[in-house]
Amino acid sequence: MIEVEVEEFQGIAHGPWTVLRMQGELDLVSSPVVRRHVHEAVARGRRDVVLDLSGVVFCDSSGVGVLIAARRLLRSCRGRLRLILPAGGAENAAGVQGAHVNRVLAALGVRRLFEVYESALAAVDDEAEPLSA
Repeated sequence: MIEVEVEEFQGIAHGPWTVLRMQGELDLVSSPVVRRHVHEAVARGRRDVVLDLSGVVFCDSSGVGVLIAARRLLRSCRGRLRLILPAGGAENAAGVQGAHVNRVLAALGVRRLFEVYESALAAVDDEAEPLSA
């Protein structure tokens, strides 16, 4: 199960950003929910989207697939996708700190496809540098 909160930010140098803050598990069941939110943002004319994955405690291949599909969609409409994956990440059910999504993306060799930031404020700031892969 995943909960998605939608926020609108005005970019520092360019136009508005839609930030989707997620809490829970990004898996086969919840991936369509995330996909729908990204498509709704694009349908509203929003071309710059930030996915805040700092509250995601589990991500499977379906979750990775929806992230790659979101990247492809936004690139096709000349938009931008940025991810928030702070070093600490969310706690899992056992209370263990860790950036689970970051580890999954790195293990699959797709982490380099994404611009990753530590916070929403950094992600919407065109002057901020993404975190290194």
